Amino acid sequence: MKQIKMIGLTMFVLIAFVAVGLALDDATKAKVDAKIAQYTPWSTDAKIVEAVKAFNAAAPAYAKDMTQDKWKSLTLLSPEIKAIVSCDLSKYLKDKKDASVSEAFVSGADGTKAAFLAKTSGWSHKGKPKHDDPMAGKAWIGEVEIDASSGQQQIQIGIPVIDQGKAIGSIVIGFNVTKM
Repeated sequence: MKQIKMIGLTMFVLIAFVAVGLALDDATKAKVDAKIAQYTPWSTDAKIVEAVKAFNAAAPAYAKDMTQDKWKSLTLLSPEIKAIVSCDLSKYLKDKKDASVSEAFVSGADGTKAAFLAKTSGWSHKGKPKHDDPMAGKAWIGEVEIDASSGQQQIQIGIPVIDQGKAIGSIVIGFNVTKM
């Protein structure tokens, strides 16, 4: 049953990608489709699901008074950033990704960061399609762009973190177009 749900989610992501109609050449589109299929299983990965459930139940102390403005003022050496980059889920993401991934972050239900590979441009993505669509159980696919936080030409996808059929968080993965 889990495999059927994963196949269904993968097909939904691929259909959503085609519906967006991005101006990609056929070879690049085929590479993006392959990456989507490769990373969609993160939606139901047991370690990711458990970490997001724990984050939603009791966010770390640094998250309680974080704002977008405070987030923007933090440096890579700030204790809050170091805490997120070094958490078990961030390490797990780093170990699971391949060289085509330019960024990846996992957000709790409230859109705030539970884990990431590197500091993101925003503390919360709530109110933006990259978080809100996955929280509604839908995939989100962005356009090819130069990413503000990584400085690389990439395409991002957003997928839900799913627990017992319900979205409990989101995962955004950016793929470096030249490394696919």
